[in-house]
Amino acid sequence: MAGSDTPVRRELKFDTLDAAVRDAEHLLAVGYEKVGNWDLGQVCGHLADWMGFPIDGFPKSPVPVALMMWMLRKTVGPVALRSTITKREMRSGVATIPSTVHPVGHDAVAAIARLKAAAARFQAWDGEIVPSPFFGRMNKDEATKLQLVHCAHHLSYLIPKA
Repeated sequence: MAGSDTPVRRELKFDTLDAAVRDAEHLLAVGYEKVGNWDLGQVCGHLADWMGFPIDGFPKSPVPVALMMWMLRKTVGPVALRSTITKREMRSGVATIPSTVHPVGHDAVAAIARLKAAAARFQAWDGEIVPSPFFGRMNKDEATKLQLVHCAHHLSYLIPKA
């Protein structure tokens, strides 16, 4: 952390999902300081959940939410996807699917194992990518880049102690 009282996130950019998994394993090994709301188990559980959605499908949303997401997907979603991939960053504080928010103290060892398995499965996947409720259709390369940005976003809130 910087010399001020304001917590500072790490600047992370991953080139592979394996690098993101290694970062999570490193955080577990050396310990970390949180500068956000989630601990390592919560972050890794969340990331593992989201790596499965482009393969298995996204959870169904209530009708009002689904309609709002449809409008966003047809208007700003594709632009937001290009911007996210190009800038390699995501906005903070955006709502997520509640089932992907794990409880405080979520087992970090198990969550990292899930993340590692989800990353391997995602990388090996050669089927169609399920369209995102917000971003819409994307190819495997775009989906991979989005996953890398998502991993960097969340893991950047955890600062290694050593």
